[in-house]
Amino acid sequence: MGGDDAVNDIPHHARIASASVGRRTLLKGVGAAALLGGVGMPAIVKAQADTVTFGHLTPLTGFLGPLGAYGQMGVQLAVEELNAAGGINGRKINLVMEDSVNPATASSKAERYIERDKAAVIVGEISSASALAIAQVAARNKTVFVNTGGNSDALRGKDCNRYMFHVEGANTQYVKAVGAAMLRDGLIKGKKLFFLTADYAFGHDLSRVAKRYIAQNGGEVVADELVPTDATDFSPYLLKVRQARPDVVISNLAGNQITNFIKQYSEFGLKYPFGGFGFDTAVAWGAGKGTFGGIWPMIWHHDVPTPGSKAFVAAFVKKFGKPPENQAWGDYVATKCVARAMIETKSTTAADLIAFFEKEPELDILKARKGYFRSWDHQLIQEMYTVTARPVAEVKDQWDLMILGPAVPGAETALSAIAPTPEENACTFPAG
Repeated sequence: MGGDDAVNDIPHHARIASASVGRRTLLKGVGAAALLGGVGMPAIVKAQADTVTFGHLTPLTGFLGPLGAYGQMGVQLAVEELNAAGGINGRKINLVMEDSVNPATASSKAERYIERDKAAVIVGEISSASALAIAQVAARNKTVFVNTGGNSDALRGKDCNRYMFHVEGANTQYVKAVGAAMLRDGLIKGKKLFFLTADYAFGHDLSRVAKRYIAQNGGEVVADELVPTDATDFSPYLLKVRQARPDVVISNLAGNQITNFIKQYSEFGLKYPFGGFGFDTAVAWGAGKGTFGGIWPMIWHHDVPTPGSKAFVAAFVKKFGKPPENQAWGDYVATKCVARAMIETKSTTAADLIAFFEKEPELDILKARKGYFRSWDHQLIQEMYTVTARPVAEVKDQWDLMILGPAVPGAETALSAIAPTPEENACTFPAG
């Protein structure tokens, strides 16, 4: 599996030195300089002034670890390209990357990035719970945080704050994107659906959004089984599916939960149509040829046929020897968008970056249609896709398991059509 291999490709704590060995030596000498009454401190301050620090946090262990490894690769490639092009108005980017681990650890590391490393922005995360923890630290310290993997609608709704932006799609965007395809294929109206839901913030939120969509479109959810995030044996749940005899089985799972579900669903020989309302390409790669099936939503895929997407894929393959997973796209695009804001405003302050994005400029996100951060909830409004299994006889390699469907919504429809409405997911930014 590409994601599993990738966990070992990059250490849990890594820095891309933005300057030279001399820069690293200066950092190591901080303690000695302090003991000497501040000798050398002006040089250290100058070194910091010559760079712009980007902090990156994402899970590298646990059931989301394979995805987080791709996130690190995406931000790493973006920073290397930006620095090669001159950095931020002549200042190189200093990238600090760590394993976010869990919400408590993510919070303390975000605090350290801001206080110790003087990070101008924090990018990353996949866990919705950890994303909320980072966002609270960012708001308290008036630092921009760009969420690249947390899907929970609540992050853009009741838990929103002005310092948090979202490149990752909200659960509503995923549900509406794949839901349209399921409706077309007769998998919702008049059907009984059996849910399997990841038992944490993301899964609970996705289930809530999905149930609303199913009810609005004439379907019935007959069961919703909560699955622990560390579960690897799905046989008890699949036995319940067999007993319930639903019309459709739906995954509201996450990370390698989906890999195990897909593998074991195939092994059980269940014939009910299945799919999901959340998905990452790495989990299909983990399932392998001949086991992947169903219909799933996708925020980006390495077969997206735009020039920008093709250039990103080529650069990623050259550097890492495999195609980028959709999480790599999210962290890459987020980093490039923040850099553009800094370059155009000639500023790294949160107030200026927020003002830039809230004017809703069109952003190159490597898709056919440009996206923009919506001013009232800071959600990136963008195209989505669906994927289905490629026939086994047509699979060329281990990355070629999926057929990418057309962009959703169609070219004649506003991008906001699949985003949460204010009625579905109200966001009110607190003053200040």
